[in-house]
Parts: sequence; C-alpha cells; structure tokens
Amino acid sequence: MSQINPSVQAKLNRAGRRRMVGEVLVMLLFLLFMVPFFLVVLNSAKTSAEIINSPVAWPGNWGQMFKNIATIFESPIVRYTSAFINSLIITVLSLAAIAFFSAMAAWVLVRNKKGWSTALFLMFVSAMVIPFQVVMFPLVQWFRIIGDSLRLPLLGTYHGIIFAYLGFGCSMTIFILHGFIKGVPLELEEAATIDGCGQVRTFFNVVLPLLMPAFVTVLILNGIWIWNDYLLPLLVLGTSGGMKTIPLAVAAFAGAFVKQWDLILTSTLLAMIPIIVLFLFAQRYIIKGMVEGAIK
Repeated sequence: MSQINPSVQAKLNRAGRRRMVGEVLVMLLFLLFMVPFFLVVLNSAKTSAEIINSPVAWPGNWGQMFKNIATIFESPIVRYTSAFINSLIITVLSLAAIAFFSAMAAWVLVRNKKGWSTALFLMFVSAMVIPFQVVMFPLVQWFRIIGDSLRLPLLGTYHGIIFAYLGFGCSMTIFILHGFIKGVPLELEEAATIDGCGQVRTFFNVVLPLLMPAFVTVLILNGIWIWNDYLLPLLVLGTSGGMKTIPLAVAAFAGAFVKQWDLILTSTLLAMIPIIVLFLFAQRYIIKGMVEGAIK
C-alpha cells in the first residue's frame, strides 16, 4: 500500500486544522447571535418582577408563558389580535403591489435599450442609498397635503401605508429583478411574439414563470422588512388611532412610567414566530435567487 508524501500529508493536516478552527468560529458566532433570541424565550416565561430581578435566570414556571399570552390577547388597550390582522393585510397587499409593479418595470427597463431606461434604472438604484430618516418628515407632510387635495386620506389608512411601502420597496426589487431578467433569453419573447402573443401575455406567460426564484426572494425579503417595520407605520398610521401593526402593539406595552417586560418580550416572541417559520421554509429560495440574480 503506497504511502502519502509527507509534504502532502502536512498540507492536509493544516487544511484540516483550518477547517476545524473555522467550524468552531462559526459555532461561536451562531451562539452569539442566538443569545438575544434565547433571552426573549427565557424571559417570556417569567413575570415582570422576575425579569427585573434576574433576566438570565431559568424560569421557575414555564406555564407563565401561556398566562402572558392570554393577557396579551385579552388586553383591551393594545388589541393584539387586531394588530396581527392589520400586519397580515398590510404585508400581503404591499407585497402584491411591489411584486406586480416592480416586475413589469424591471422588464421594461431591461428590454428598452434607450438612454432614458438606463437613467431611470440608475435613479431607482440611487434611491436605495437614501436614508429613510432624511425623507420621513417630508413624507408625512406630502401625504397630508395630497390627502387633503384629493379628499382621499393617506394617513391612518391601509392604502396610505401600502402606497408608502410600494415607493420604498420598489427600488431594491427592481434592482434584483433587473439583473435576473438580463439572463432570460430574448429569443423566447420573440418566439412568443411570432406566435401571436402581445406584450402583456408575453410577460405573464413567458417571462414571469422564469422569474420565480428571484420573485420568491424579493417577496420574502420585503415581507420580513414590512412585517418587522416600526418607523414607517408609526409615522403613517400613528399611535393614537385604532390601527396598529404588531411592532406598534409591542411598543404599546412600554409606557412612559411602567414597562411590562413580561408582555413586551412575550409579544415580541409571538411576532417573531411567523417570520422564523417563513424563513426556515424559504431560505433555499433566498439563497438561490440572490446567487442567480447576481451572476446574470
């Protein structure tokens, strides 16, 4: 039986040690990033006094978590069930609007070779680097002015917050889909045109099915952002009205003088569960769509 060259064996040993060190570092980083989630789960099974006394101690009674959940849903002030329904409606309708308009816009910008399409695409890309804090107060003023002019209120309404998410979510979505559509062969669209398909039918029957990996990616990324967003709903919906999203409902348990830490952390855990489940089932689509969109 032939022996391995000592120099080759030394290289293999060094590669094995480097791999082991890398795996240990990855595990340590994983544990570090999981500490906040672990503390939320741990403290959601405690009373507020127990959390204040020892936030890292093990819960004495895990059944306290179910008592906290019952208190959250029975609260007449926060109305957590209504906030959950509001978040679900806003997220679904916003995603539908962003996906519908962004996909068509990206397709038009790719297939038109004129100078205005490149300039418009660069405008969308540049909008991605503008901090939201720069435009948030002018946004509220413009929403108030436009709503008064059209006699269609935009503040404190579903259509107002959905319109805002459409404006802020289109830039990244168009950027991702633009790179992916470049990899779609133009010959497929030309063949569809020869067969008698118009532009609308060509887009929905030929182009859109090929965009599914990137399409699912942008839906998931935008869905996580919209579901967890706090600042934009705070500005557009406000806190005094009855329409709240889940982040606003969670913040409602933190008063000016009293903070109900047990309810804050338990409601935070409830808000995290749908996104965690969605990400676990769809993470392969996120990675596939991002990689394919980057190389095309």
